[in-house]
Amino acid sequence: MEKFDQLISQYIENFFAFLPQVVTALIILIIGLWFIKFLQNLAQRIFLRKKIDPTFTSFILDMMIWGMRIVLFIVIASKLGIQTSSFVAIIGAMSLAIGLSLQGSLSNFAGGVLIIMFKPFRIGDIIEAQGETGKVIAIHIFSTQILTYQNDTLYIPNGILSNGKIKNFTQNDLRRLEVNIQTSLIKDTNSFIDALQGSLEKYDKIISQPKPRILIKELLDTKITYTVQVWVENDNFHTASSYILYKAKEISDSL
Repeated sequence: MEKFDQLISQYIENFFAFLPQVVTALIILIIGLWFIKFLQNLAQRIFLRKKIDPTFTSFILDMMIWGMRIVLFIVIASKLGIQTSSFVAIIGAMSLAIGLSLQGSLSNFAGGVLIIMFKPFRIGDIIEAQGETGKVIAIHIFSTQILTYQNDTLYIPNGILSNGKIKNFTQNDLRRLEVNIQTSLIKDTNSFIDALQGSLEKYDKIISQPKPRILIKELLDTKITYTVQVWVENDNFHTASSYILYKAKEISDSL
C-alpha cells in the first residue's frame, strides 16, 4: 500500500511538473492559430488590393497556411519536450513510407501547380471535367472545388483534373450555339426556314454577325431535322437555346 501511495504521489508530482509545459503549448497553439488566420486575412486584402489573379491567390494562401501549420506543430512538439532533432530524424526516416503512401496527394499537388502555371481555367469559369459541369469556386493545393448547376459542391483531385480533358465554356466571350430541331414534314420548308431566320435575326440575345444559319441535317419520309447555328454571349447561351426551341415549335404549328 505504501508503494502504491508513493507511485500515486510520483504521478501527481510529474503531472504538476509537466503542467506548465502543457499550458504553454496550449497558449502557443491558440495564439498560433489566431496569428495564422490574421496573416491569411491580411494576405487576402493585400492580394485583392494589388488585383492579383484570384486563382493564384487561392493556391498560394493554401500553401502558406499549411506551411505555417507545420511550423506551429513543430514548435508545440518542441515545447512539450520532444527533441526537435529527434523529431526531424523520425520525419526523415518516415519520409519514404509517407512518400509512397501519399503518391496520390503528391500527384494532386503537382496537378495544382500545373493548373496555376498553365491556367486552363480560373476561379469563376464554367468548366466540364470528369463528366461534371459547374463553376470553379476555388483551387486548393490538392483539389479543385466546383459548384454544379444543381448547387452541388464537388471536389475534383487536381491530379486527374490536370491530366484529363477539360472543356472551358467561359474562356472566350462568345460561343456558338447549335440546336437540333425535328418537325413533321412541312410542305413549304422554305417558309419555315425564312420565318425562323427572321425571328432569330430580331432576337437581341443572338449576335447579328456572323448571321444565324439554319441547315437541313436529316430528311426522312415524315420528319425533317434542322440544325440551327447562332453565336451568343456566354450568359445568354441557355436563354437563346430555349428561345430557338420555342420559336421553332410556334412556327411549325402555324404552317
